Amino acid sequence: MGITVLFLDEKVNSVIQGFIPSRRANHYMPSLKAGSIVKVDRFEVARCSSMYKIIDHPFLIRFISPTVIDEVITGAPEIHLQS
Repeated sequence: MGITVLFLDEKVNSVIQGFIPSRRANHYMPSLKAGSIVKVDRFEVARCSSMYKIIDHPFLIRFISPTVIDEVITGAPEIHLQS
């Protein structure tokens, strides 16, 4: 299977689903911490199948071999998490 993550695009005030294939999970998961703000580069955008759709967005971000995740340390918007 794989891992599903949700990304907030603060520029357009939208949430988009992301998918990490299980074979790449160990590589990317240390970079994805709850509440962290990251910049994701070099990924694919694909139509989200209604079978796997968990949010109301037609596309998803698919992590591929060259995908890079960098944590944003400065200049990031403040996000307040709700419990």
